[in-house]
Amino acid sequence: MSRTPRQNRLNPIPAAPATHPRTIALVIITPVRDEAKYLRLTMDAMVAQTMRPVEWIVVDDGSTDATPDIVREYAQQYPFIRLVLRQDRGFRKLGGGVVAAFNFGTEHIEHQDYRYIAKLDGDMSFGPLYIEHMLRKLDEDPKLATVSGQVYRDEGGRFIEEIQVTEQVAGQFKLYRREAFEDIGGFVEHLAWDGIDIHTAWMKGWKTFNYYDPDAWLWHHRIMGSSDKHIYEGRLRWGRGNWYMGYHPLYAVVAGLNRMREKPYVIGGLLMIYSYFLSALRGLPRYEHPEFRRYLRNWQMQRLKRFFSGRK
Repeated sequence: MSRTPRQNRLNPIPAAPATHPRTIALVIITPVRDEAKYLRLTMDAMVAQTMRPVEWIVVDDGSTDATPDIVREYAQQYPFIRLVLRQDRGFRKLGGGVVAAFNFGTEHIEHQDYRYIAKLDGDMSFGPLYIEHMLRKLDEDPKLATVSGQVYRDEGGRFIEEIQVTEQVAGQFKLYRREAFEDIGGFVEHLAWDGIDIHTAWMKGWKTFNYYDPDAWLWHHRIMGSSDKHIYEGRLRWGRGNWYMGYHPLYAVVAGLNRMREKPYVIGGLLMIYSYFLSALRGLPRYEHPEFRRYLRNWQMQRLKRFFSGRK
């Protein structure tokens, strides 16, 4: 049986903001570029939270649509929201560009006594209890570095749960304990940033988790890679990211086969595999931490052994 969020499909968040929200020592940074189509959904979800961040910095990374105007509109009404403009680089730089914009946002944090920090995409919705429930999880376990809820998307009126390893926190809304985030050195400015951070946290003894909570889930309004000119380019990019991160070849193949269950069916997974091995043939650069790659490949081989032996 598929796990279904509790909120109604047609109204995943309340239209009105929370009546008496608590302000907590959380800073959220949202890098955006031409997100006018979905950004209001994210803004409405945030102002409806029962627990709001002390500061929400929205970094406009060179938008040419109404994105900054939408942020200004909300910022006039809610003082915890701030728009920060970043000089337009002239093109959309996927992966590393998002982290560069995020890092630019950290330079503008005013409340330096924050305890938590999060990176949030501008195409997400989440129920009013989301932040409250995620912070509760962090408070319950001092070794938990980062946490997220499950991610869903709507396909033809049905909830589709995006495939994700239980310990792999959703990149769309990464909520970190500050000391853990600083311990791992923040995010790497490359396509594979949202995998490198998790494995680095594990190497340093931290735990990560993505929880199924019917009252605290993430609603993704577009398929990963759909911001590209064509979704196939998103899968090619994913394969390049797996190469950069240091995937074992066998794990790269299995990962691609696993993704054949998602749109674009079959071809998407094949493109991931193709792109990984093409990157190898071209000798593209890899993450320059041999210890990390050894750790990653050992984890991947152990996971494959459990899978093929029938153990979870």
